[in-house]
Amino acid sequence: MSEKKKVVIIGASQGIGAAVADEFSRRGCVVGITARNSNNLETVRSCMSGECHTRAFDASAPESAMAEFEALIAEMGGMDIAVINAGTGRPNRDLDWEPEKETIDINVTGFAAMCNVAYKHFLKQGYGKLAGVSSVIALRGEPGNPAYPATKAFASVYLESLRLNARKRKLPIFVTDIRPGFVDTPLTEGQKGMFWLCSSRIAATHIVDAVARGKSIAYIPPKWRAVGIALRHMPDFLYSKM
Repeated sequence: MSEKKKVVIIGASQGIGAAVADEFSRRGCVVGITARNSNNLETVRSCMSGECHTRAFDASAPESAMAEFEALIAEMGGMDIAVINAGTGRPNRDLDWEPEKETIDINVTGFAAMCNVAYKHFLKQGYGKLAGVSSVIALRGEPGNPAYPATKAFASVYLESLRLNARKRKLPIFVTDIRPGFVDTPLTEGQKGMFWLCSSRIAATHIVDAVARGKSIAYIPPKWRAVGIALRHMPDFLYSKM
């Protein structure tokens, strides 16, 4: 019997992260989950039937977060797959600095720090699968929330850079850029204009399938690929009228 895959999900106390953790657990993996809120982590763990490890830390404090991530990997006896879902973002039409800074601290600094730990671990062992959650909106700007799409664009390009790094080294390290459309999570609650809204459970199934296949880019659900293509090629004068 093959050994169970060991999977760590960073940012798994609710929404997409929690659903992804549960989906990996359902597929027989040993799961490690992290988030800032330890109570939420315990709630997620209590719903799983398989082996689950938890570690509470704040990804926006990179030095301590990186050490905690490494400690979790050691506790689990290794890691085969990492899903970096650390992220935040709320509408900020008045451009208050604190929400902008928080988004940048978590979605850029925290995200890169967690990717760094995972990728270096995979380099050392010579294989692995790293997935990071960016967004379809990473392709264009957003007037009511400038930091969010900008930080997701960073995530997307950072993941591409790691993917190219692995290819240059000719190592079987697969890096997947997860680009969700609108998913029913606490982050989207109460927001208007959410077409093609899908549940976290459906999104998680697509995400885990994409990671298992080692896809480079995965739109979640897949039909959002058409939106991504349209956004990328839409002229500025037309996009500004939306």
